[in-house]
Amino acid sequence: MVLSFVGRLLERNSIYVATIFGGAFAFQGFFDSAINSWWENHNRAKLWSTVKKNLNGGDEDEDDDE
Repeated sequence: MVLSFVGRLLERNSIYVATIFGGAFAFQGFFDSAINSWWENHNRAKLWSTVKKNLNGGDEDEDDDE
């Protein structure tokens, strides 16, 4: 069954090229998402979103204009 599926993909050059491009596009999306997730977890205390929360004291409802 797998051989017939692979044989079907390699039957025509246009299908082969489309499969390569589709696979590369899907892999790129997965890899980018995985690397971004790893980077944010690895650098949690160093990212601006975390530092900004710490500088504000975690209170986002402050009104200094009054």
